Order: sequence, then structure tokens, then C-alpha cells
Amino acid sequence: MTRRDAVFPENRHALYEAHGYSAAIRSDTLLFVSGQVGSRADGSPEPDFGAQVRLAFANLEATLRAAGCGFDDIVDVTTFHTDPKNQFPTIMAVKSEIFPQAPYPNWTAVGVTWLSGFDFEIKVIARIPS
Repeated sequence: MTRRDAVFPENRHALYEAHGYSAAIRSDTLLFVSGQVGSRADGSPEPDFGAQVRLAFANLEATLRAAGCGFDDIVDVTTFHTDPKNQFPTIMAVKSEIFPQAPYPNWTAVGVTWLSGFDFEIKVIARIPS
């Protein structure tokens, strides 16, 4: 059986304990990152949407780095949006900063009605560099 190793960023936010989940699971050469949101240290949502998206990417980056990965190691992205029509321009602007050139990771965007007070969530699968 493949072993699962939990990965947490150095300054993990309160949501992990409050909801009982790992930031990421390392399994062989892959890293499965749980949905990251624009959460402040106390677990509360960042109220400004643009800042919330940037904070979600910062939380994602911290989790990737804790496993020895970076944005270039991401192979698959899933994002969740409470108002895709109005939020997409902001999200795409941040996305183009994080992934400025091809090859881009796979990306699936899903519209949802609830994210526990958040408006954006991102989860990824990354390869762990050898």
C-alpha cells in the first residue's frame, strides 16, 4: 500500500484544525493539495475579492513549498467560484501572473453556491521534483 504523508505549511492557518484536514498529502511522486482559500491566519476570509484570490495563491504556494514543490510543478488545477461571471477577470489576471507562459497546467473551473464564507478556492495536483 502506498504511504500517505501529510504536508502542512510552516504557518498553517486555523482552518486545518477547525475542519480536520491536511493541507496536502504526499503519495509517491505526487502531491495532492487540498482546496486553498484566501484565509487569514485565524481562518477568516479576506473580504476584498482580489486580495482573497492572491491570498489563496499565497497559501497554495506555502503548501507547495512545504513539500519541496513550486508553481512549475503543478499539473492539474481545479478552482471553485461563487460568481464565475463576475469573478473571472480578476482570477484570470492573477492566473496570468502565476502561470505566465505555456505549457499551462490543466485547469477546471467550477461554479458553486457555497464555500464556507469564501468566494474562491483552488486545489491542485503537483509532481514532486526528484
